[in-house]
Amino acid sequence: MYLQHFGLRHPPLGKDAAELWDDGALAQLAERFQWLLQSPGLGLLTGEAGVGKTAALRLVTAKLNPHRYQVIYHAETDFGRADLYRCLAQSLGLQPSYRRAQLWRDIKAHIHHLADAKQLLPVWILDEAQNLPPEFFRDFPAFLNFAFDSRDLITVWLVGHPILAQTLERASYAALAGRIQARVHLRPVLERERFAQLVGHALKSAGCAHTLLTDSGLELLRQASKGLPRHAGRILRTAMRLAVPRALNHLPDDLLQAAIEELR
Repeated sequence: MYLQHFGLRHPPLGKDAAELWDDGALAQLAERFQWLLQSPGLGLLTGEAGVGKTAALRLVTAKLNPHRYQVIYHAETDFGRADLYRCLAQSLGLQPSYRRAQLWRDIKAHIHHLADAKQLLPVWILDEAQNLPPEFFRDFPAFLNFAFDSRDLITVWLVGHPILAQTLERASYAALAGRIQARVHLRPVLERERFAQLVGHALKSAGCAHTLLTDSGLELLRQASKGLPRHAGRILRTAMRLAVPRALNHLPDDLLQAAIEELR
C-alpha cells in the first residue's frame, strides 16, 4: 500500500531495484569479475552484512551469456564439505555420489567436459563463505587442480563478512589464499554527501518525484543505518508504512525516529 501512496515502482533500496547506485565500487567489482571470466580463478568479495554484496553480484551476473557461463549460487554454506560438493554436483546436473572421492572425480570430469565440449565456464558463487567448514578451506585448492594444475576450468567467488579475509590469512590456508586472483571489499557509505547521493538515487529510481526527507532526517537515517544500504532501506520502508495511515506524503524526522525505534 505504501508503494501506491508514494507513487513508487518498487521499494527504495530493496531487492527489486534494477539499477544500483555506484560511485566506483561496483565498477571495480564488475571489472574484477570480468577478469575471472577471461582468466578463470578464485575471487574474494568481502563486506559487512547489508552493504550490498549479493545485490552487486546479482546485477553483474544478470548480464552474462548463459551459453558461455553457468552461474551457480549457493548461500547455504554452514554444512560439511561433502554436502557442499553434493550441492555443486546437483547444480551441474549430476547425481551426487555418496563417496567424496568419487564425487570429486565426477564433478571434475564434468567440468572438463563443459570446457572442452561446450566451451562453458561454471561460475560458482559461495555466499556467507565465512561459515564454510575449515576442512573445506584446506582441501579446496586440491579440488581446483586440473590437469597437473595446468588448466583453470572454473571461476569461484568466496563472498562473506570481513572476518572471511582474516580467516584466509591463517598459515593453514596459505595454499588457498595463494590462489586468490581478485579481491574486492565493499564499504558502508558513511560520508554524508555520498550517503545523500545513495538515498537520492534509490528514491528517484523507485519513482519518487519529490523530496521525502529533510537534511536532518537524512542524517538520522545515515547514523541509524551506519551507512549500510540494506538497513537504510528497511528504515525507509518502515517509515513509509507509518506515513500511510497519517496521510503524509513526506517523512518527517519524528516519523523516521519512530521507524528506527520500531526496528531496534
